[in-house]
Amino acid sequence: MSLLVASSLAATSLAACTPKPASAEPVVKQFLSDWASQDFDGAGDLSDNPSSASDTLQASWDGLQAEGVDTQVTDVKLNGTTATANYHVTWDLPKDRELSYDATMTLNRINDEWKVRWMPSALHPQLGANQHLELRAVNAERASVISSDGADVLTPGTEYRILVDLDKTNDKTATARTLAAALNAAHATDNTVPTADAADLAKKLADASGTYSVALVSTQQGEALKKTLAANQEITFNEEPAMVPTDPTFAPDIVNRVASLVESDLEGANGWEVAAVSNEGAVIGELDYHAPQVAPAVKISLDHNVQKAAEEAVNLRADMKTMLVAIRPSTGEILAVAQTDLADQDGDLALNGQFPPGSTFKIITASAGIQDEGLSPDSIVPCPGSMNIYGRIVNNYNQFSLGDVPMTTAFAKSCNTTFANISEQLQKGQLKDMGASFGLGVDYTIPGLTTITGSIPEGETELERTEAGYGQGYDLVSPFGMALVSATAAAGKTPMPTLITGHETTANQQPAAPAPATLEQLRTLMRAVVTNGTASGMKAGGKIYGKTGEAEITGGSHAWFTGYRDDLAFATLVVLGGGSETAVSVTDKFLTGLDALNSGAGDASQLAPSE
Repeated sequence: MSLLVASSLAATSLAACTPKPASAEPVVKQFLSDWASQDFDGAGDLSDNPSSASDTLQASWDGLQAEGVDTQVTDVKLNGTTATANYHVTWDLPKDRELSYDATMTLNRINDEWKVRWMPSALHPQLGANQHLELRAVNAERASVISSDGADVLTPGTEYRILVDLDKTNDKTATARTLAAALNAAHATDNTVPTADAADLAKKLADASGTYSVALVSTQQGEALKKTLAANQEITFNEEPAMVPTDPTFAPDIVNRVASLVESDLEGANGWEVAAVSNEGAVIGELDYHAPQVAPAVKISLDHNVQKAAEEAVNLRADMKTMLVAIRPSTGEILAVAQTDLADQDGDLALNGQFPPGSTFKIITASAGIQDEGLSPDSIVPCPGSMNIYGRIVNNYNQFSLGDVPMTTAFAKSCNTTFANISEQLQKGQLKDMGASFGLGVDYTIPGLTTITGSIPEGETELERTEAGYGQGYDLVSPFGMALVSATAAAGKTPMPTLITGHETTANQQPAAPAPATLEQLRTLMRAVVTNGTASGMKAGGKIYGKTGEAEITGGSHAWFTGYRDDLAFATLVVLGGGSETAVSVTDKFLTGLDALNSGAGDASQLAPSE
């Protein structure tokens, strides 16, 4: 009995004297603290592989472009000479980004000292041997530019920049001649390739140093030119990302301007990822992913079918400076701007060229007569073959005479004498104010386009008002301006013209719209022009409202036609085209061609011309 008690007491005493193993938690916390303070060598020294631990921590900090890291120990568990620490890691990354995860490290107790058993998984649970963390951008694909009918106009792609390495150029003049010849030959088959003047290019090369950029061309043309110029070591081709037109012939001037204007709108927001990367920089695996935000497509107002039909129509008179502008009255969207190559040589004539409007201006004069003089379509007005108004002899075409007729007839047959007489009776400024209510004389700032609507004289004298009344004298308009006039007649007010959605158009003034009753009566006049007037015989279907014009100038006359059908307003001008029938014919082809395209019947270019 005494021996048993003694043995029991001895065992109890021995247990009480056995020391409790030291906690690993201080080492864990010091390791994490050194990591957070970027003392990677200090953290490494707490491990069993100081060099590897230090290098991996350093490479990951740099690879993540870290701005800081926060670690929180959740628990440390002991199992004899082994400890397991669990902790939460939160990285502070550039641009307010954050990476958070839970991690674990193992520690061993050797000679009464705890050491981190180094493995990259202590840094991130999915990190393997010889790997570190890196932050990488996930580029957002550029958005497309689409037309108002939803078709792609510009899509992300590539193009080639042609460069000359001047350090490798022995004869700059010879290089210039070779390049100019190659570019001009390519332009002959593809007018999107820029032309070059050999002498001008030689001078630019002579004044430059280093690398000189000559031109940008499409990928297809770039590949062809690389073969043509392969023997010239000083000429190189650099492939670059670009917005590429799906159809290089679709309103190229406008599309090019749009491309540069909306570049930042197409970028979207890049995403980002954290990857496990080898020491050689190869991505081993994706550890955290944040998708990019693709920008919405940018819409431009041009409509594929309307633009195509307009281009085919103006080329009916490709031998002249022919142009056509189409606008959607309900929204102000500019649907088409088309010009022949001859017109292109003088710039954007359709948008800002200034021409006398001829009898198309009678839309304004008739509206002023209705609103300010109490006239109506049924009012009986004089239409003599000629009229002397304050010393100005006003003649009708071939001096035709109708006598006294309803204003509808005078408008439909385009009596100059009638509307010169109406205008002469207006007060100073009335004609100009009425023109402004239709958009003429208003300056619009349209991102992507430079436009001038026109100008109307104040009418200081009766003679000035007389000549203005039938579109002569000092009246000047652009096809764009006249398209707005017809859009106003259709919509009841002048729409704000737009090209790019999200890019606001501004105007220097916002005149009051013509009175609804004025416009209602004007539409009666414009319809009569097509049913039994100077534009009768058009083949296009639908209910067309319009006004013809022949503007006399020294050396000839300009042919005009403007009007609308449904929600489509238009203005056509043929410079020195003679009688208005030329412009009516072009417009008729435009409308019939558009109908064919909209119905899927085929290419507008295959339609028979409307004469």
